[in-house]
Amino acid sequence: MEASVRSAHYARRLRDGNRRYRHSKHPKLTLVCHTGSHLIVSALTTLGPSYDAPLLEPAMLKADWTFPVTIDRVLADSGYDAEPNHRLIRQGLGIRSSVIALNRRGTRRWPPQPYRRQMARRFHRRKYRQRAQAESVISRFKRRLGAALRGRSDDARERENNIKVFTHDLMILAGSST
Repeated sequence: MEASVRSAHYARRLRDGNRRYRHSKHPKLTLVCHTGSHLIVSALTTLGPSYDAPLLEPAMLKADWTFPVTIDRVLADSGYDAEPNHRLIRQGLGIRSSVIALNRRGTRRWPPQPYRRQMARRFHRRKYRQRAQAESVISRFKRRLGAALRGRSDDARERENNIKVFTHDLMILAGSST
């Protein structure tokens, strides 16, 4: 998400000459979505840039608490690859499968942790392709509701993100196209 309404191009042009437009932190939205319906089940607003792996636990716990349907499989990109995340998904939440792309972390060694080793041994590429549905949700979300946040404080931006997520889900349930 973008912290202001000005375009990234405008900010880049002013970056070198005007320090007022430099931002070291930006709002970051972590989403858990249902690949079949494109509903956003859980949203977590934090400040970035930051690592993705620690954000999976609170987002998944929130999704498990709010989503009435049993979750069968979790698909995530390599930013969420960590043994505690696999363990939380499978043992903590009782989800049958976690398909998270393996992040080799600059080494070709065999991963010592059991779930990461399982991902290296037999990665479900066909199932992982469904993760493109999540990218589609993010694209639709930004296209329909905009990527810019008008709130000035972090709390205001979090509230605005929550309203946008709620609006996105209402638009899907109402059946509006585009």
